[in-house]
Amino acid sequence: MAPHRFAFAALGFTVTVSMAVAAWTPILASTLPSASVASTGPVWATVTAGEYFSCGIRTDQTLWCWGYNGNGELGLGDTTARNLPTQVGNATWALVSTSGNHICGLQTDHTLWCWGWNAYGQLGLGDTTSRSQPTQVGTGTDWTLVNAGEFHTCGVRTNHTLWCWGDNVYGQLGLGDNTTTYLQPTRVAGGPVWAQVTAGQFHTCGVRTDHTLWCWGNNGNGELGLGDTTARNLPAQVTESSDWALASAGTGFTCGTRTDHTLWCWGSHYRGELGLGDSIDRQSPAQVGIATLWRRVEGSFFSCGIRTSQALWCWGDNSAGQLGEGGTTDRHRPKLVNSADWALISTGFDHSCAVQVDHTLWCWGANWTGQLGIGDDTSNHLVPTQV
Repeated sequence: MAPHRFAFAALGFTVTVSMAVAAWTPILASTLPSASVASTGPVWATVTAGEYFSCGIRTDQTLWCWGYNGNGELGLGDTTARNLPTQVGNATWALVSTSGNHICGLQTDHTLWCWGWNAYGQLGLGDTTSRSQPTQVGTGTDWTLVNAGEFHTCGVRTNHTLWCWGDNVYGQLGLGDNTTTYLQPTRVAGGPVWAQVTAGQFHTCGVRTDHTLWCWGNNGNGELGLGDTTARNLPAQVTESSDWALASAGTGFTCGTRTDHTLWCWGSHYRGELGLGDSIDRQSPAQVGIATLWRRVEGSFFSCGIRTSQALWCWGDNSAGQLGEGGTTDRHRPKLVNSADWALISTGFDHSCAVQVDHTLWCWGANWTGQLGIGDDTSNHLVPTQV
């Protein structure tokens, strides 16, 4: 979904901030023995939840994946599912991002790698052939961020230029057209001004270095936040404000936080994913509650956020217990999961995974493909369960 997915100093990473978000350099936090299955213990630095699978980076910068693998999305060279975290090669990784059935990540040398399903060229490898192992995208060594959407992918380079590739039927690549696919990374207009990007199902949003927010692509539910339902194939500014911190593009909706720690959502509100207490779509950003307590937010088919107190809250679709609050009732307002010290959260199709500040990894929700990484138990888990 999420992914944009960042690590924190508390998890063993040093983050160099340039305006809204930034390039970041992982630091080796511990050295752990190589193994085919992860041992238990507080060893996790970051996690990302895909549609029916999950991946995480440990504090020794090794990458581990588990769950559904029908398209090779686990990166293990086969299509066999795993119900426990399994190490992906021996490379060292800085970040990974998943959505749908593909994954892209950056190794610690700032090279870009993608694998999994590739029907729309979302791997950026110049073709539509799926890959079951990490495959390098181009030869660049200057990538600082990548975010995988449902059928497309976008990334930011060290010079703050933005690049997108994959499905473009709604203009979600921001290239000024609706050409069906782009098979390789293609630069988005707007100059070297991009700090963060988040790719949803059919739309994309990005925060620039001046803290302005821009969105483009499908807009049938108002997910671009522009006050209408007209699609855009070029980045369009959302509000005139220059105080946006980060954004997360989900399926037909978007949420974002501002520099004053307020939370705002817009677009589809069918299952309560906006957290506004009703089921009415919004075409412009609407504040979620009145609290100025939000540090980050993640949205896919539902939403979760972490407050400045490090407490975790979730809302929206809860059919498989993916909100983690003990039941299966949809929530149309943020619902407290628990007040533990949460560092980051990632939302999949109907499951969630999160890392606490003590480096422990927890997952919950649907588990029919082993996407929770807890072994042979394939039942849904309605509360966070340690991996």
